[in-house]
Amino acid sequence: MANRKGRGQEVSRTGLASVFDVATTTVDQWVRNGCPVVERGGRGRAWTFNTAEVAAWRVQQARDEASGVATASEAELRRRKLAAETGTAELAYAQARGEVAPVEQFQKALTKVCAEVRAQMRVIPSRVSRMIVGSTDESHIKGVLIAEIDQALEALANADLLSEEDLEDEGDGEHE
Repeated sequence: MANRKGRGQEVSRTGLASVFDVATTTVDQWVRNGCPVVERGGRGRAWTFNTAEVAAWRVQQARDEASGVATASEAELRRRKLAAETGTAELAYAQARGEVAPVEQFQKALTKVCAEVRAQMRVIPSRVSRMIVGSTDESHIKGVLIAEIDQALEALANADLLSEEDLEDEGDGEHE
């Protein structure tokens, strides 16, 4: 049936899902997010929606989302808050167990490792040059280079590049 203004049709929850080609669970989520409802359903009463109003609401939601001004429903905000609190608690627990490190500590250690990799790679040409001088055999040159690169990478893999000091938290003055 058409609404009073002559715009859209009044449909049930399943009808709305069919019109917009979505699942009824999606319609339920829309309602939680503020989708306009003509009449809320209940025991023995079907939900009623106006298709034009819902279409306009969805267009506005898309505009808001695209412009970055989308507003979340109260339920969504509660869910986000709970997720943030849970994430904070899980991070604190992981820190207490020593399972995570501060970003600065990781960056410092990674910088040291990358510097060592760079140093190992930069000595390859001086070692290889003596082995391939005068050679015109491309496969021999490639073989020597690959062997030297593999050797450097193997040495790096077996090296203890980080000391205990590199792994300690600078903010914590006491270490056991």
